[in-house]
Amino acid sequence: MLSPLPALAFGFVLGVRHATDADHIAAVGTLAAGGRSARKAALVGAWWGAGHSASVLLVGGGLLLFRLPMPVRLALTLEFLVALMLIALGLRSLVARASAGGSSLRPFAVGIMHGLAGSAVLALLVLGATSSAPAAVAYLLCFCIGTIGGMALITAMFAIPAAAWPARALRIERAVRVAAGVASIAIGLTLAHRVGVEDGLFAATPPPAQAWSPE
Repeated sequence: MLSPLPALAFGFVLGVRHATDADHIAAVGTLAAGGRSARKAALVGAWWGAGHSASVLLVGGGLLLFRLPMPVRLALTLEFLVALMLIALGLRSLVARASAGGSSLRPFAVGIMHGLAGSAVLALLVLGATSSAPAAVAYLLCFCIGTIGGMALITAMFAIPAAAWPARALRIERAVRVAAGVASIAIGLTLAHRVGVEDGLFAATPPPAQAWSPE
């Protein structure tokens, strides 16, 4: 067990680190790519973080409060849905002409899905790092703050190339959207194969809880 302050600091750092996961960046990249405003792009990331935090606090907090594991089949299904979402976002990025700074509903909803898929493993991490319910809640809050801040910073960077070379902004925006779309589709297909085939979502019986380790 960690003492309170190191545990809270660890939660914040883990939240920032969590924002840099490839599937998270790919998904938000399809939403934030194509804009020239770092502020608007950062808002896209912040809204993703808000949605992610909402589901983590509700679902992960509930798992911690009642000391319940998430059913393996349900956890795998949520991850598979995230894979399908990544593929859909990638396809949209390849054909759409949207730019960063649109509706906040889409990044919020994408964040909710990512948070649901990650709540099971996060609850296990919190259980191993804290010794009381108040400490677990504080840990989750620090994790969420780190996730929101980390993703806002990351998505702001998507606007840097177009802002730095305004004469080539249109070409850069299109290139970034295409790169984000291809990456999102590739990661989605890889995740779908891992969850559906390797982790056994479509098997007659799912793997036992102790053998399943979400990534």
